Amino acid sequence: MAIGWNQAFYSQNNLTSTGNAAANANILYLTNTQLFYYDEGLNVVRNEDLGTYEVIEEDPFTVQYTINEGPTWSDGAPLDAYDVFLYWAAQNDQWDNVAPEYDDEGNLINEEEVEAGVFFDSSSPGANAISQIPEISDDGQTVTFVYDQPRSDWEVVLQPSPVAAHALVDVALGEDDPAVAKQRLYDAFANNVSEDLGPISRAWNDDFNFSSLPEDERLYLSSGAYVMTAFEEGQYLTVNARDDYDWGPEARIESVTVRYSEDPLAAATALQNGEVDMISPQASVDLVATLEGIDGIQFQGTAEGTYEHVDVIFDNNGPFDAASYDGDEETARLVRQAFLLSVPRAEIMEKLVRPIQEDAVVRNSHNAVPGAPNYDELTENNGSDMFSEDDEENRQRAIELLEEAGVDTPVDVRFLYGQGNVRRENQFELISVSASQVGFNLIDEGDVMWGARLAQTTTYDASLFGWQSTNTFALNSQANYVTGGVNNFGGYSDEQMDAWWDELAVNTDPEVETELLIQIERQLFEDGFSIPIFQHPGVMAWRDEFAGASTIPLSPTIFWNFWEWDIDPEDSIEITEEPLDEADTEEE
Repeated sequence: MAIGWNQAFYSQNNLTSTGNAAANANILYLTNTQLFYYDEGLNVVRNEDLGTYEVIEEDPFTVQYTINEGPTWSDGAPLDAYDVFLYWAAQNDQWDNVAPEYDDEGNLINEEEVEAGVFFDSSSPGANAISQIPEISDDGQTVTFVYDQPRSDWEVVLQPSPVAAHALVDVALGEDDPAVAKQRLYDAFANNVSEDLGPISRAWNDDFNFSSLPEDERLYLSSGAYVMTAFEEGQYLTVNARDDYDWGPEARIESVTVRYSEDPLAAATALQNGEVDMISPQASVDLVATLEGIDGIQFQGTAEGTYEHVDVIFDNNGPFDAASYDGDEETARLVRQAFLLSVPRAEIMEKLVRPIQEDAVVRNSHNAVPGAPNYDELTENNGSDMFSEDDEENRQRAIELLEEAGVDTPVDVRFLYGQGNVRRENQFELISVSASQVGFNLIDEGDVMWGARLAQTTTYDASLFGWQSTNTFALNSQANYVTGGVNNFGGYSDEQMDAWWDELAVNTDPEVETELLIQIERQLFEDGFSIPIFQHPGVMAWRDEFAGASTIPLSPTIFWNFWEWDIDPEDSIEITEEPLDEADTEEE
């Protein structure tokens, strides 16, 4: 069978800031086993065929993970506690002793320091809540983590690593004995062996990124139901079911090919031509109209877990950095607020979103989805009322703020977004026109490789992209806002903000959680961190012969129940090496 998707896979390691994307997470969900996953009702389901995890002590808060005997990587090496250990260690910041620095062109300017130091391009508040070196049992099956303090989302903090522990050490250090490699990995972290950690960190960051099938199978080892068998750059990726896999939900479909096209209408054409069995492209009015005219398919509107937002950069000597105003934080804050007020959310909704989803509303929360139980209380109290539902009122307020700031206009803003993504190209045009009426000159930094540039903040000043929820806990978005958070690309740092998130991390009272989120969001709006725009509307379509089509509003969306997929063998698709034909009609 085949599935159409809008962005090609590019990294086996979705725990780095570069690899953290749905395009990678989807494939890794098929090829990497997990200790838990979400069902259709967004309930956490424990995969006890792989292993178990439990709180074994409340004070200090201690969680123990045990991997069953039997699970293996696709090269035959055991999957065990060392792989869970790596998931924690690579995302814990205590070993980093250098950070990459980039010039305005995105070039690394401290290469020698990075090459000589240790820097894992991964970070997790949950992992950082564990400072003690965890103990691994003599048989290598059990690892025990002691938290510095209780954590409300402990159940979803750790998994086996998407990169095999033994493969990482082999790639980095040339140690090809899996048992020896895993022990060397543990010792490197436990004893802070920088001469090993340096190469290991660089391999972790860079060596597992690829755009076609590598010759070296260590780079794409599978621990799950499928293993990657073919990958043609920008065209398609194929996974085949593993014969030996029995430590989780097992696949019915022998081979799955994911075919890539950013053009939603090209995806619809591929579905019509029988080139793919299921698609979930970026929704548009034209897409819905096209699907309505195709016989032999079904489609439905879906709620997606991604929300669109515009962010600004605080620390790049750009227009939103206090350093540009002789350290005057208040001036920088006013400029940030003015810019975010210039984003024409009402016009974006009217022209680009509501034609697809009539009841869509502007999103006014950084952390809650419209319709969530605490959404109304949050948005009534979180300071989002500084943004009117009327774009013209917002622009007038923005003009006043720039005058109060006393800055010369127009203010140049380098604006990063996904080139080739039609909805984002359209949003950029609307934002550019609106911002120009206020006093901002948007410089087009549209880039097909926008995801890789998010961490290169010297190359842009503001960005438009989406954050996708991966779990249902409030702490899911902690890394977006805390100092040094892996998703905090803008360099925002505030002691009070960090303290609120620390308090939220150990809180289990829903009322206290809402109160904390109100304070968090009020400050984010006040500081001009970003502006949420809308929850992504979605469309899922599939051929009549395909059974099991379903989605959830969390990553991995339509891939969540791959073990329920089925298709009549007589209607199976013969996979070719040709890319999808581009649609003749214009995209949204």
